[in-house]
Amino acid sequence: MLDFWPACGWRHLQADNQGRLPPSAEWIGHWLDRPELALVDESCPAEIRLHQALRADPLRPVPPAELAALVDDDARENYRLFLALRDGVRAAGTLESFYTGLFRQDAITLPPLFIDAISQTILRQLLESDADAFAARAAELLFRPQRITLQDGRVLAGDRATLDRLSDAGGFGALGRLLAEARVPLRTAQLQVLSLDNAADYWQDRGHDGLERFRFVLDLTHQVPKTLAPGVSVPVTLSHSGLTALARVLARWVQQMLGVVVTITPVARIDDADWRWHLGLDAESTAILNDLYRGQAVDEARMARLVGLFRLDFANPADMRADLAGAPVYLGLAMAADGGLRLKPQNLLLNLPLARRS
Repeated sequence: MLDFWPACGWRHLQADNQGRLPPSAEWIGHWLDRPELALVDESCPAEIRLHQALRADPLRPVPPAELAALVDDDARENYRLFLALRDGVRAAGTLESFYTGLFRQDAITLPPLFIDAISQTILRQLLESDADAFAARAAELLFRPQRITLQDGRVLAGDRATLDRLSDAGGFGALGRLLAEARVPLRTAQLQVLSLDNAADYWQDRGHDGLERFRFVLDLTHQVPKTLAPGVSVPVTLSHSGLTALARVLARWVQQMLGVVVTITPVARIDDADWRWHLGLDAESTAILNDLYRGQAVDEARMARLVGLFRLDFANPADMRADLAGAPVYLGLAMAADGGLRLKPQNLLLNLPLARRS
């Protein structure tokens, strides 16, 4: 399979016997190419020396005095964070253990940009053995903020940074329109809703700089009405629903990170008189599900923000807390009032009712 997310550096890693990712010197070194650490014309001599030394040996110790010699405050802070990441991942042993451990600390000191890069690398690994374009695009929701547009009864998720960039460059803002940049051909700059017709293009979606463009829009519509007779319609599940693809990715994420097997299925509503456990995949859905669970009223505008509901079931009920064994877990996904969507994959790691392990 093509290295469809080259910037995450996955190609520099080799999974262990359990499918997890120990950090390599090459993977750590690839971080020096990121914009936060790459040399620029304004880099001082001390920064150039440090960068070149780390390029030659990404694992070398960096004395505090060497870091303090950097003139630029931002550069100094970026290198400090990089070294904290490097040393933390090596101490944890695998990217998965490091990521999970981050959210069990009292305070998270790494910036979201670094954490998202870690999750992208892990997702790249779990997609390697069995992925299609819909699953790969759905996986982007776990590490890149989205913007949601409701259009003709469809729920469309577009990459927020890409939409903002194209909007600034071309003066357009709505999904479904052709958004062009000045320096590239129109065809490659267009936002496209991912479909069977263009799914093969996802794997080739590269800019001239070799980095990801993230220009495909994911249709999160799960069901559409089918008219059987005048005034009579039934809901029909789309064969390539973005929510179905996202559910598959989330189930693999749980197995990769927690070592438990689950199935996750999109649902239209929660019809469960014995509703016992739920979690939101973002702040908005957490608040909505909490209110619904308590029997509090949720107005129509807030309910409209709920763009996805899922049912999670453990393959082995013994993996759950004994008092909840066999009960489903309901998941929610919602956009904020401004249409933004920030899925938090760590919520699945922190809030599932897992049995205590010795």
